Amino acid sequence: MDGVQPSPEAIARHPHLADPLPEGWVRVDLHSHTMYSGDSTTTPDELEEAVLHSGIDVLCITDHNATRGATELGDRLACRLIVGEEVKTHAGEIIGLFLTERIPGGLQPVEVCERIRDQGGIVYIPHPFDPMRNCLQERVLVDLVDRGLVDAIEGRNSKTSLEHLNQRGRDFGAEHGLAVGAGSDAHVAEALGAAYVEMPDFDGPVAFLDALRRGRVVGHHFDAPRRWRPRIIPSIPSEV
Repeated sequence: MDGVQPSPEAIARHPHLADPLPEGWVRVDLHSHTMYSGDSTTTPDELEEAVLHSGIDVLCITDHNATRGATELGDRLACRLIVGEEVKTHAGEIIGLFLTERIPGGLQPVEVCERIRDQGGIVYIPHPFDPMRNCLQERVLVDLVDRGLVDAIEGRNSKTSLEHLNQRGRDFGAEHGLAVGAGSDAHVAEALGAAYVEMPDFDGPVAFLDALRRGRVVGHHFDAPRRWRPRIIPSIPSEV
């Protein structure tokens, strides 16, 4: 896929962006946030610019308990977009990808996974084993895997500072036969490009999961503070 090439500025932040992709492969960031998350202030204009700089081919927008940002921004971005949501439960967070409907926060983990599956979506577990990141409790993760309700697990989160925690996610995925993903978990625009999966191009969730299994995790730790700049943040109605 001949997508937008990373800018020199993005490569300076994330040197791996300079590495060439195999023919027919794409860079996919499985975990990112916008101002619709509540804990991110990345505006639509900033995200649009960051996508152009990063060279990301497919972006999964996974705002906390919200899908409005993903559904409203799709036509503005220079990459393909997958509608996702990072759903908060009492036991930690679960990401749904390829969603058609928002899932409310506060449900039981099993119900969250079932609602994702009912939409034809993919159940993706973010930042596993990272106690600083509201990770899913390990006993709950194991139970969901035993029930066959997990499709993929995050093997690199660029905000996770301890590499052994990312490695533990990759090891868990290999041990349990899960696809392994990666994401910037970007809460600031400059983080796009920090982590992603290089994988064969795909069309739809079934092909996505197959391609993810054949892909490779790329990235590094990046958790820089937001650079100050004058900007206007639009008001956001809450999703209920």
